Amino acid sequence: MLSRRKFIKSSALAASTFAITPSWAKAANGDVRVAVVGVRGRGKSLIADVFRTEGSRLVALCDVDTAELAKRAAAVDEEYGVIVSQETDYRKLLERKDVDAVVLTTPNHWHALQTIWGCEAGKDVYVEKPVCHTVWEGRQMVAAAKKYNRIVQAGFQNRSDVGLQEAFPWIHAGNIGEIKMVRGLCYRNRASIGKIDTSLVPPKSVDYDKWLGPAEHQDLYRPELHYDWHWDFNTGNGDLGNQGPHELDLMRWILGDPDHPVKIQSLGGRFGWDDAGDTPNMGVTTFDWGGIPALFEVRNLWVKPELNNAPNFKGSRVGVIVTCEGGEFRGGRGGGFVYDNDGKRAKAFKGDRGSNHFPAFVKAVNSRKESDVAAHLESAYKSSCLAHLGNISYLKGKDAEGKSVGKFASKDGVLEETLGRYNEQMAEWSIDQSKELWKLGPELEFDARSEKFTGGDSYKQANKLLKKNYRPSYAVPSIV
Repeated sequence: MLSRRKFIKSSALAASTFAITPSWAKAANGDVRVAVVGVRGRGKSLIADVFRTEGSRLVALCDVDTAELAKRAAAVDEEYGVIVSQETDYRKLLERKDVDAVVLTTPNHWHALQTIWGCEAGKDVYVEKPVCHTVWEGRQMVAAAKKYNRIVQAGFQNRSDVGLQEAFPWIHAGNIGEIKMVRGLCYRNRASIGKIDTSLVPPKSVDYDKWLGPAEHQDLYRPELHYDWHWDFNTGNGDLGNQGPHELDLMRWILGDPDHPVKIQSLGGRFGWDDAGDTPNMGVTTFDWGGIPALFEVRNLWVKPELNNAPNFKGSRVGVIVTCEGGEFRGGRGGGFVYDNDGKRAKAFKGDRGSNHFPAFVKAVNSRKESDVAAHLESAYKSSCLAHLGNISYLKGKDAEGKSVGKFASKDGVLEETLGRYNEQMAEWSIDQSKELWKLGPELEFDARSEKFTGGDSYKQANKLLKKNYRPSYAVPSIV
């Protein structure tokens, strides 16, 4: 275990942009007392953020998996010399008067209900992406934050990256001419989640009823309960709604943070893996705001079966490509580079991966000023909705062979080029696109004011997917 003196020194070296006075070195009365809910994955990172942010103090951990909870609490004691209390019931956590703010890193299907409950209980909330699991519940979250006058910040860390904060205004100023197209990328080397013959029995350490929360009770045929919920529409949103929200948010940011798009269309499929997932691992979604073309790509297959690397496009894997008259910006969290029209690197914007994102939340909790919030809930909700709207088009799509999809794409040069790269990669996997089929989604028109699809019977069916069927004891309340 690090001594307190050694911890202060090592923290200063690792994160000089933070005010790194450890919470246990400050008077308790001046600290924002934080509980982290969901202790795996992002939970571990945010626990570290709490400890290295001046004015915040970790007082509790909460998780429905007692084994994971105990392991993380022991790690906190080992690394920081702090013993924190452990809670398995989020509602009991909210009853505690020694908790000022909750940090939510739970599965997507819990984000809305836990945020709303937190606001009702008088807690401020930091909620990870996507901020909601569906469009309807996200609107209820926004209303709850306003109704109960709470600070709610989203985990869209790109908004705090100093490189992007410099690059985007520079582009907006016209330094490489007008923006002609924006493309978002989510290229990851995901693996199959597998499939088991009999339904999964959750670990004994997990309170499965609390883990499910608002989600429907469905038999699971994947080997792992944790993390792989991302690839099940009942609890997750696929990679369009997992990694994707960060880059979708960048697309909205560079376009001036517009309202919902007026048209959305997706096509995709789950190729190469005969597993228990039901979300696409290869997909393209187009967004129409009535102006600059915008497109998002998901490619989760490895480059080829024997090479476990993510593919790339113009050297980028996860980020945005902003094509302008006089050049192109390629980047994401950590900054990026500008290339001229000959492909030569012309300018660099060095980022810091949003290291001051959590400190901004603590500052806003203390100041009670929305201007101090680094990623506002309303904006984060609309960025999250891009994933949900795209997934709805996909879910309402019709099965189509590769040749039919190719014929459809031939009407649009950008889409045709994009699918050409997909086809090359799937050929490496020997995927027969006459047997492993695409879903070709309809082009859906969306009314930003009513937040509903419009246009006829097919749109009525799509509107049903704007909201989930919740289990009665965990129903997301209607605020508006």
